Amino acid sequence: MDHHLLEIIACPICNGKLHFDKKNLELICQTDKLAYPIRNGIPVLLESHARDLSSLEKK
Repeated sequence: MDHHLLEIIACPICNGKLHFDKKNLELICQTDKLAYPIRNGIPVLLESHARDLSSLEKK
């Protein structure tokens, strides 16, 4: 994931910072406890495509 891109995109729900999860190829919003997928190198920042983080992942 491009570091510059991470600086300019934000969570579509809370406008908070997103963190890249390299292992799962997702962008994580810790505020909303959601993970947005990255498909073919493109972040899918749609609430309908986000998944809730499990209790273990939230820590």
